[in-house]
This record gives sequence, C-alpha cells and structure tokens, in this order.
Amino acid sequence: MGAGGNMSCSTTKNEQRKNPLQRVPILKPRFTIGDIKKAIPPHCFQRSLVRSFSYVVNDLILVYVFYYIATTYFHVLPFPYYYLVWPIYWIVQGCVCTGIWVIAHECGHQAFSDYQLINDIVGLILHSSLLTPYFSWKYSHRRHHSNTNSLEHDENHVPKLESKLRWYTKLYVNNPLGLLFIIAFTLAIGLPLYFAINIAGRPYDRFASHYDPYSPIYNDRERLQIYISDAGLIATTYVLYRVALAKGLTWLVCIYGVPLLIVNGFIVLITLLHHTHPSLPHYDSSEWNWLRGALATVDRDYGVLNNVFHHIADTHVVHHLFPTIPHYHAMEATKAVKPLLGEYYQFDGTPFYKAMWRDFKECIFIEKDEGSQDQGIFWYKNNF
Repeated sequence: MGAGGNMSCSTTKNEQRKNPLQRVPILKPRFTIGDIKKAIPPHCFQRSLVRSFSYVVNDLILVYVFYYIATTYFHVLPFPYYYLVWPIYWIVQGCVCTGIWVIAHECGHQAFSDYQLINDIVGLILHSSLLTPYFSWKYSHRRHHSNTNSLEHDENHVPKLESKLRWYTKLYVNNPLGLLFIIAFTLAIGLPLYFAINIAGRPYDRFASHYDPYSPIYNDRERLQIYISDAGLIATTYVLYRVALAKGLTWLVCIYGVPLLIVNGFIVLITLLHHTHPSLPHYDSSEWNWLRGALATVDRDYGVLNNVFHHIADTHVVHHLFPTIPHYHAMEATKAVKPLLGEYYQFDGTPFYKAMWRDFKECIFIEKDEGSQDQGIFWYKNNF
C-alpha cells in the first residue's frame, strides 16, 4: 500500500489548488460509464480472496493487541495515567474496528471476492459483531447506490426543502452550542436510529426499519435474509450479555461499548460528508440519471486514517461508479479516471473535523437557483 499512500499525498496537494466549494458541472457528461471503465486498468476489477482476507486478519490482530494491552496493563498504571490511556484505547480501537466495518461493507458489494457465499458469510460475521444488520444494510445501501442524489428515491441523507425543515432547525444553525449538540447527537446515535426507525432515510408511506423483514425497504425475495441479519444481531447481543455477566457491565462498556460508539460516529460522518457538500447538486426526476447521481459525490481526506479506513473516504467517487472494485485497487482506479472526469471529479482536502462543522452549518436545506426554476437541480443553502 506504500505507493497508494504516496499517491494520496500527491492527490491532496494537487486537488487543494482548486476551490473545493466550486460547484461541479451540471451539464450531462459527454463520457459514458463505458468510457470510464476503459480508463481503468483491467486488473483493478480483480478481487483476490487471499488478499482481502489478509486485511481482515491484519485488522483482527490489531484489535486483539489493543484489547490485550488494555486488559493486561491498564489496571496497574498509577493515577492519572490510568484515566489517560483509556481514551487512547477507545480511539485507536474504534478506528481499527471502523476498518473492519468497511471490509464488511465491501462484502455487501461483492468486492471482497468472486464468491458470493463467502462474501455474505464474512460480511454477516463482521457486521453482526459490530451490531450492524448485514443483509438489511446491504440491500438498502444497494438502493442508495442505484439512486444516488435522487430526491425521490435515494435511501439516506436526503436533504429537505426549506419548507420541510423542523421548527428547531433555525435555533441551532447560528448557535455554536446548539450546532455542537446536533453534531454530537448525530454521530453518537445516528446510525442506530437509522437502522431502527429510518431516521434521515428516504420517506416511506409507513413505518420503515432495517430490523423489520416486512419493512417497505425490502421486497419479498429479501425478507428471509433480513431474518438472518436479525439472528446475527441476536447472537451477538447474547454473547455480549454473557460477557457482561462474567466481566461486568463497566468492563464491557470500556472494552467494547465506547469503541463501538466511535465506529458508529465515523460511519455516519464518512457517509454524510460524501454526499453533503456545497458543491454537489441533487436532482428531481426530471433531471436525474444514474451517472449524474453517481458523480455527485466528493472524495475526502482523513490523513493517516485513509489507510486505516481502507480508503473508503478518499476513493468514494470511484466506489460509486464501480462498487465491486476492492479497496486495494481503488486508489489506482481513482488516479486513472480523474483526467477523464475532469471538473466532474470533486475532492475536498479540508480536514474532516473542519469540514464536519462547515457542512453541518452551511448545508441545511436545498433550493433551486434563482432564474433556474424550470430545472430540477437543487443546491444546498443556509440563508434563512
């Protein structure tokens, strides 16, 4: 991955010369998805079961090493070091587990290997261990990829018109404490709430939940696998219950619970920042097509975490175009398509913590530009 890391640094320096807030073109691109595919070296589409498993093994070894250090040495440390090392453990363990979550997400896209059964078994185990319903997420996320930035059909992070905002929105937008609370709330429990009650998801005509096999999110052919997802979560919950009985609830929260909160926070942040940006348009049915939607996303830079997160953040444009490309080829594929995409490729090298504050504050609702009311193209605004 050394070459990929060097390319990432070069990409960041080059792309930062462009104003990251400059809007992407809204004209329908002249190139096709076939043209883009031809620009990518053919080996980038090849999936290696051995190589993919090597990343799983590497991440699991790191998880065990951090767990072993925490459970073996932390309790003998004197005050105040005992209280200082736990936050370090939570952060590093949460980041590595986020990488594991990303690998499970790749399994759902069939990017892990050429064998769907292996992909689903690995994805089910890894996602269930992090309390994510594997098949439930796989199918709703697949629909997100099929309808990216469609106001009518995208599955999550669908922006609202100003008239549809909740009454309290204006209270926190220009209030730093209120904005901080909304960010903390979103990162801490946004993912569980999305799974449970479809918060920030596509509106349906009845209650929708990732845990409900008969939710309107799914069709009849998918319902059995939603039951399997639920069974995976029940099994994990039972194991956690037995661990809590044996070790105590405090031990479980410190070793597993807080890192899981960090995983959930990063997944929400990563997915939100991919699709929430002042430069990106959203389309209604009169303007949307698959390629325009897939291009309306932005690559981000998380520094050293790009490698830890298996490049889910800095190769997201290519991921939306070709989700079966494994992460270890995504950097090369990104470099290959950028000359063809030109202004349609969007990168924002703003540090993610600054971008998070900016986009939560500025991307509040969407509306059409003045003089373009006949077009079904909408942009983020914050001017109440």
